[in-house]
Amino acid sequence: MAGAAGLVLYSGEIARHWIEVTQRDVFLRNLPAAFDGLRIAQISDIHMDEFTEPFFLRHVVDRINRLHPDAVVLTGDFVTVGIGKRHFAVGSAWQCAAILKELACRQIYAVLGNHDFIIGAKVVAEALTSSGIAVLRNAYMPMERAGDRIWLAGLDDPVEGRPNPELAIPASTRNQANEPVVLLCHAPDYADLLLTHPAGQAVDLMLSGHTHGGQVRLPFLGALTLPAWGKKYVEGFFRLGGLQLYVNRGIGTVGLPFRLNCPPEITLLTLRRG
Repeated sequence: MAGAAGLVLYSGEIARHWIEVTQRDVFLRNLPAAFDGLRIAQISDIHMDEFTEPFFLRHVVDRINRLHPDAVVLTGDFVTVGIGKRHFAVGSAWQCAAILKELACRQIYAVLGNHDFIIGAKVVAEALTSSGIAVLRNAYMPMERAGDRIWLAGLDDPVEGRPNPELAIPASTRNQANEPVVLLCHAPDYADLLLTHPAGQAVDLMLSGHTHGGQVRLPFLGALTLPAWGKKYVEGFFRLGGLQLYVNRGIGTVGLPFRLNCPPEITLLTLRRG
């Protein structure tokens, strides 16, 4: 009983708040010179208030500010469909957005996750945009530097939304010389569908979350449970032909406020030519 109590205390209070910062260079074959060295911080799956506490999200924001990224991307699930009522989650969306406004970097881009869509995509997106965060719903926008350009695209969540690659990655942005496409998509397993789609084949880098990295991973057994559209690409870096995929483990938790062998993650990706 004492051992079980200790494990619950460790996974619920210590491991759940032990942030790991993962730093990685990502080489893009057509990256323009002005973007060589661009640093992108990624977090995902905040799940505000159920169970991520405001103090913990502020700690995450402080860690990101100390990294001094050029851009920040947020890959969905700002709130949770759980034990609380919908109005509780709606309030959490606004609280989450207010804390994210403390990010020093103001180039902040987001897509919505499955929980956000269930609670209400419109209200979650409104909360985020009120704090100066660009929400990409089957949409795209350029990032420009010294006359060079890359494309940042965002898809609606594949689980609860209606992702449309034709809108997020139109023909005008595909396979342009020295104009790579970076795609935000909450659910990582959607990458397999993208590989069969003309729009998806133009994506150079895809950033996802959704899986929490398994959240609770037992020795020799791995993750106890994984969500739909997050069973194949669980965490970390994958090279899928011309498409590179990174799956962030997320900040928050669902079901129970536990993490084990799977710490919360801030990813810092540095884009490189090559």
